[in-house]
Amino acid sequence: MEKIRTIGYGASGSLIGGKTLEPIVFERDQPKADEVLIDVLYCGVCHSDVHQVANDWKNTIYPCVPGHEIVGKVISAGASVTKFRTGDIVGVGCMIDSCKHCSACLDGEEQFCEGPAGQTMTYNGYWKPDGTDFNTFGGYSTTLVAQEKFVMQIPENLEISAVAPILCAGVTTYSPLKHFGVKAGHKVAVAGIGGLGHMGVKIAKAMGATVTAITTQEEKRGPALALDADEVLISEDKDAMNAAAATFDFILITIPESFDINQYIPLMRRRGAIVTVGLLGPYKSATNNMDVAKFSSSVGGSMIGGTVETQEVLDFCAEHQILPDVQMIDIKNINEAFEKIKDEEVRFRYVIDMASLKR
Repeated sequence: MEKIRTIGYGASGSLIGGKTLEPIVFERDQPKADEVLIDVLYCGVCHSDVHQVANDWKNTIYPCVPGHEIVGKVISAGASVTKFRTGDIVGVGCMIDSCKHCSACLDGEEQFCEGPAGQTMTYNGYWKPDGTDFNTFGGYSTTLVAQEKFVMQIPENLEISAVAPILCAGVTTYSPLKHFGVKAGHKVAVAGIGGLGHMGVKIAKAMGATVTAITTQEEKRGPALALDADEVLISEDKDAMNAAAATFDFILITIPESFDINQYIPLMRRRGAIVTVGLLGPYKSATNNMDVAKFSSSVGGSMIGGTVETQEVLDFCAEHQILPDVQMIDIKNINEAFEKIKDEEVRFRYVIDMASLKR
């Protein structure tokens, strides 16, 4: 069967990593009976794209074509596809397939796929490599092919040029907030007000919580308040941090780099919970379990969400009129955007207008 010629932006390289992105041409397979072929219209730029291209997690498969916050239009659908038809506006997040038969997949929590190879990530192949060099290529490209279950319906009242980050940043913050039952009357703190954190503030507010944004520096107070946070706490202000001790029912930490979690643990109320979603690696220091045990607190982590929660968060954002704050860029500016993400110079999420690649 004839392949689909696809143009993308990717990094070729070795295990050294740190490569810049450049135009790359590759081929995709035609969609199978249960798959959808998508014309990519917009793609968000996630901090994990930066990490993956640089091989910071030591698992990158090159060539690496990033992009897992994808909004596009259906070009064609396989014979057994029932949810979508040509012309539909759809979204694809961090995964494009899984075993679909294990208990996790049957529950719509494919991020925990227990199949032999685990879930298939939108780029960089299997989350749990099976010893092959299997690779997939993401949304920094003209087309994408995904299994029907992993294609999301975009609510009509969401602006498609801004919706893409909900497919990763949105579900990554929604999932733990939902799991820990955040609701009206709860006091929630969100630490790290970037691509993930700004969505965490908006979603927690829509759930009815009183929300405090925790950021590092005073000059970030204004942007945090502009997100409709009720209060702002400056983490470098030790007196303010001490005054906020035993305040929060739930703390969502979206900081993408290694940090000292012990400065946040005293902020939890009794039986409170703190969940890290931005860091995929060790903390700078070991957790002080005395502080955790004193209030029977919970310290945990969370990563993305499955198909059920991804569709849920899209519908939730449509109901509450939530959209990410985005800056639109052309694909030719992607390497500059990566550098600004590293330097925390973006508020709050870059989105690539993929028409710029097609031009």
